[in-house]
Amino acid sequence: MPAWSGILERYSAVRRLTERLCEPLEVEDHVAQPMDDVSPPRWHLGHVTWFFETFVLTPHVPDYAPYHPHYSFLFNSYYNLVGERTDRPRRGTLTRPTVREVLQYRTEIDRRVQELVSDCDDAMLAKLGPVLEIGVNHEQQHQELLLADIKNILFQAPLYPGYLPGAELTVGQSAPASGYSGFEGGLTGFGHAGDGFAYDNEGPRHEQKLPPFRLANGLVTNAEFLEFINDGGYARPELWLSDGWDIVQRLGWQAPLYWLRRDSTWISHTLYGLREVDGGEPVVHVSYYEADAFARWAGRRLPTEFEWEHASVMTDAMSRKSTLLEDRRLHPTMGGHGGDGPRRMIGEVWEWTGSAYLPYPGFRAPKGAIGEYNGKFMVNQMVLRGGSVATPGDSIRPTYRNFWHPDKRWQFAGVRLAEDA
Repeated sequence: MPAWSGILERYSAVRRLTERLCEPLEVEDHVAQPMDDVSPPRWHLGHVTWFFETFVLTPHVPDYAPYHPHYSFLFNSYYNLVGERTDRPRRGTLTRPTVREVLQYRTEIDRRVQELVSDCDDAMLAKLGPVLEIGVNHEQQHQELLLADIKNILFQAPLYPGYLPGAELTVGQSAPASGYSGFEGGLTGFGHAGDGFAYDNEGPRHEQKLPPFRLANGLVTNAEFLEFINDGGYARPELWLSDGWDIVQRLGWQAPLYWLRRDSTWISHTLYGLREVDGGEPVVHVSYYEADAFARWAGRRLPTEFEWEHASVMTDAMSRKSTLLEDRRLHPTMGGHGGDGPRRMIGEVWEWTGSAYLPYPGFRAPKGAIGEYNGKFMVNQMVLRGGSVATPGDSIRPTYRNFWHPDKRWQFAGVRLAEDA
């Protein structure tokens, strides 16, 4: 059986899920763009479709005619080698194509992809398979972005509507994780080992010496972060990196994103609507600057991405996954597996590390436009690990390197502390 024989079924399942994620939205929700980082859901729906049209259909269908002559300009994100594109901050200013027309675009491109893959021989499938796999994983990334963007869009309205209003947030129960686990370190291998899909930035696999360290067994909770707030954490410049302190002053940060003060009570905007901040839940929607300031206040530090990866492998974190997208619980809790050592390393919240997003030794970006996917962003950003409640479970692995600029807060990002042994 060809190696890529099941790719069409996977393609179809991922495409259906993206559309299901948009079903609770009104048409108006599809077109809003409250800040530059957020893309309208309509744009996400079109962009991931453009990806398949551009990288699967166009190179492999003889004399391929684009679905629409202007869609490449509208839905290209950052692929300079493909052509011109709409400026990112303007994605929400365009009223056309309509949501209905974008959904029609998706339907037609799906038909063309299915026709191409169904009719190709094993040799052609060997060429198409890797590109389809990248496209499927790319769309799964946008599923998480969709939920983060939807949450930010709905937060702009004074009504603070929920994405799933009236739905009950089920909370899994497990014993709280406390304390730290020690790891000996030593000469250790890092990066993807070559089994299954991985992005180019996860390799090449290499070795480096890791000093002994200790990693917190639990994620930082809302209650712990409230202690930081109440101790003047946002008003003490000695805790902050210079760039972070400038942003705190300029934007008036006083708490994590989506927290609102109501008299003496903190409430938060969630995808289920407004609810009181639960002290036992992991803190979420904090920037790298906030995570680093909290760590300094706590007398600890953030783990490096290599410490995080080593600990996740040593504790078999993948077998103890916590909440991910398929669990349909779109808010981080302390549910999940117990056991010894660090818990909830896979799922709940992305965990900021103290590592800058840089290439591994020997990294070479692939040639062509696909090579623009990761490599050109390896500057001025920090690495996050582990996945979140919005991450598809079959797309996460210990070597997965997420990355964001240090001031970003709208993603599902939280904190785990570390210390030198």
